[in-house]
Amino acid sequence: MKAIYPGSFDPITYGHLDIIERASAVFDELVIVIMSNDEKVGTFSLEERLNMVKEAIKGYKNVSVCIGDGLTVEFAQKIGASVLVRGIRAVTDYEYEMQLATANMTLAENVHTVFLVAKPQYSFLSSSTAKTIAKNHGDISAFVPKNVEVEMLKKYK
Repeated sequence: MKAIYPGSFDPITYGHLDIIERASAVFDELVIVIMSNDEKVGTFSLEERLNMVKEAIKGYKNVSVCIGDGLTVEFAQKIGASVLVRGIRAVTDYEYEMQLATANMTLAENVHTVFLVAKPQYSFLSSSTAKTIAKNHGDISAFVPKNVEVEMLKKYK
């Protein structure tokens, strides 16, 4: 079964990688889909994010990454994926994700959403948190892979 893990990944964090690791063990193929989010101003370009994710997932044989556009469920159908993987950190994530999942069910009954709950050590972690710490020259090594840390340090120099 083919699944996609859509998100902005601006940038990818250890929390994202935890979801990727667990989803890759459940599904035959996992495609990370970098989507632009109209509600967020991106720190990194889509290409920069693509390169950071490619480097971070090198060790996974059944995981790939691409840039997507349009509605997530339509993109899933276009590439033959029947599952959307979403990570849940807290109740607020669940409420938001439940709204999206319900809308997606209306748009495409054959594309299902699967929620993976964040491990406790990642329940507070978001790309925004990592960016805030990096902007203030804090140590982000516990939050993002080394390749991402290097790119973030360059960005906030």
